[in-house]
Amino acid sequence: MTIVNDAAIVAELTELYMKYEDALCNNNLEVMDELFWQAPEVVRFGLAENLYGSDEIRAFRASRPTHNIKREIYNLKVVTFDSNSASVTLEFRRVMDGVERQGRQSQMWYKFDFGWKVVSAHVSLLPI
Repeated sequence: MTIVNDAAIVAELTELYMKYEDALCNNNLEVMDELFWQAPEVVRFGLAENLYGSDEIRAFRASRPTHNIKREIYNLKVVTFDSNSASVTLEFRRVMDGVERQGRQSQMWYKFDFGWKVVSAHVSLLPI
């Protein structure tokens, strides 16, 4: 039986997502790698890049600019579908080239025997 939004699992995933958000805003590559599935099947669609597999994602993160990467998140929603799968969505504000931009992010998480991992991610900006 599928239980949607089991409170304990929502809390666990929210804590993991906030760990990811902190790592993202502080460019902690080790933690970001730890939370993403290390497999050729993982996908991350970014602002201007389509990344397939953990090697491409890792290379992108290692080469991205780290200046002014902090952001404010809001409308964080964690939805669990059973004890092994969840979606995380949010909106964010970030200053880019002196202009405040709004964006959105979605992630699919799956709980493997070795823990929760992001298996798919998407980030996009709203038009100015």
